[in-house]
Amino acid sequence: MIKVAVYNSAGTVVGEQELDAKIFGVKPNSSLLHQAVIAEQAKARQPLAHTKTRAEVRGGGKKPWKQKGTGRARHGSIRSPIWRGGGIAFGPRKTAVFEVAINKQMKRKALLMTLSDKVANSNFVILEDLKLTGKTKDWLSATTKVFKAIGAPENKKPKALVLVPSVTTELKRATKNIRGIEAIRTDSLNVQAVLGHKYAVITVDGIKVLEKWLKKSK
Repeated sequence: MIKVAVYNSAGTVVGEQELDAKIFGVKPNSSLLHQAVIAEQAKARQPLAHTKTRAEVRGGGKKPWKQKGTGRARHGSIRSPIWRGGGIAFGPRKTAVFEVAINKQMKRKALLMTLSDKVANSNFVILEDLKLTGKTKDWLSATTKVFKAIGAPENKKPKALVLVPSVTTELKRATKNIRGIEAIRTDSLNVQAVLGHKYAVITVDGIKVLEKWLKKSK
């Protein structure tokens, strides 16, 4: 088991939380992490460019001119790709699939590595509780002293990922005006989200939900 300090809103250590070493003590593997990030980025990619084939452009129902006797090359339709305004051959299509295959176990292990890295570098912040009324000052009063206690630079606003069982309206309102703060449900956690923030913030109750979800996703 791994023990991590639990803080209250005053930045004081009020106890320790035991974390499962099989989840929060996984050794890093840069190659696997790279594969997981590429897979997530590829899955999120949306094909925007779209060209029409000769079957989709307008016109061309009639043969431009008769087959023989004109002295010109024969043509059957102005929708041909060699005509201006005709269909496009081999152009980009919205049906393109960019997804990169990665199995469930690899994806899960990469996520465990990112969380383990946060714990190993003391960037995994556990709060006793997080009570918010929807005001920005609630978030600041609940975390400012905690970030100071763990050694976060005072001249820079820390980038933190808030892990919660459900993203409430109060949490959204309290953090939407603070740059670098993102709230995400524990069962929607992904590698890019964790890597994109220096700190991961979670409550004692949130740890139980997170561990349960990660064990279930085996």
